[in-house]
Amino acid sequence: MKKKILIFSLAYYPKHIGGAEVAIKEITDRLGDQYEFHLICNRYDSTLPKTEQIGNVLVHRIGLATKNPSMADLRRLPLHLNKISYQFLAYRTAKKLHATHSYDAVWAMMAHATGIPAARFKRQFPEVPYVLSLQEGDPLPEIERKMRPFGKRFEAAFTKADRVQAISTFLGSWAVRMGARHVPIIIPNAVAVQHFSASVSAPVLADTKAALGKQAGDVFLITTSRLVSKNAVDDVVRALSLLPPQIKLVVCGTGPDERMVRALASELGVTDRVLWQGSVMHDVLPRYLKASDIFIRPSRSEGMGNSFVEAMAAGLPVIGTNEGGLSDFLHDVESRLPQTGYVVTKDSPEQIAEKVRVILADPGAAKRVTETAFAMVSTQYDWDIVSRQMEADVFSNVVTDSKK
Repeated sequence: MKKKILIFSLAYYPKHIGGAEVAIKEITDRLGDQYEFHLICNRYDSTLPKTEQIGNVLVHRIGLATKNPSMADLRRLPLHLNKISYQFLAYRTAKKLHATHSYDAVWAMMAHATGIPAARFKRQFPEVPYVLSLQEGDPLPEIERKMRPFGKRFEAAFTKADRVQAISTFLGSWAVRMGARHVPIIIPNAVAVQHFSASVSAPVLADTKAALGKQAGDVFLITTSRLVSKNAVDDVVRALSLLPPQIKLVVCGTGPDERMVRALASELGVTDRVLWQGSVMHDVLPRYLKASDIFIRPSRSEGMGNSFVEAMAAGLPVIGTNEGGLSDFLHDVESRLPQTGYVVTKDSPEQIAEKVRVILADPGAAKRVTETAFAMVSTQYDWDIVSRQMEADVFSNVVTDSKK
């Protein structure tokens, strides 16, 4: 009989998803023969059903909803209240579901997002193992400041966990500092390597380049990022103004900072060199990456960064910072480890522009770096590998321990 796991997540497919939600889907897609997954998330969009089967996950949606909200709407009233109401509604919903389904474990995705209701559930049902996954990408001091009103309830998200899985050593250290009772297990997020590395047919690639307006001699930088401060797309636009006019920027993503970044591009005189693509579906993202030449995201903070390993799998040279979890896998020539990318300090458009020049000046060296990065990603950061680690080191262990 399959073991039943209840997942706490602020959001889930088909809308308003990020790296954490991708991780849930990729893992559950691969473990459905062993586990039955249920998930409680915010509804947000009133056009979505309150209960829906998506892949191997039975989704239960709660909270406030409006019709077809954008990502920016989630940060405005009334939908912004869902982050607070979830802390209470999710627990009550979990209690009702547990009475019917009798879960073998609960799994919270991100401490600041869902750790409070999961820990409360653990207090009520101490025999049910509680797994906490740390996927946070925002600056940790900012997270702690926002969660301060919850006091000990937020600390319990860490102290009540039977297993803590972090996607980077950076976040693992945070768990220890916050009082986790067990040594965190470091299992990174990953990428569907085959999906991002597969060749895009010549006609499709040509059509993509034509749609983007790519001409002979053009160099396309690309960022696949939510347009929020931590992802520093504004710094890429500033760097663009320091580079020759044939170098352009493809932006795949939306978010609350879009208006500001567009205004900055206009102010710097590079409006016609920034190519806004909006939200790009995961299944077509590889064609945008392969139509481009260099991936850039100079993060001001980062839990890990799925977009970086996706770009590496697609064969692009990667420019980024070493903030947070990026230092686990993004290594420049100065590192003692094999070079996998090009590192800049945060808030440094001049360094970004210089790294672009370095890459373009020596294509052979850049090719060696991308080959090293691809080898690393394909052997350590593939979802097939990571899913097996999650089953063996996390789910199997906690369910087994609970039956002893």
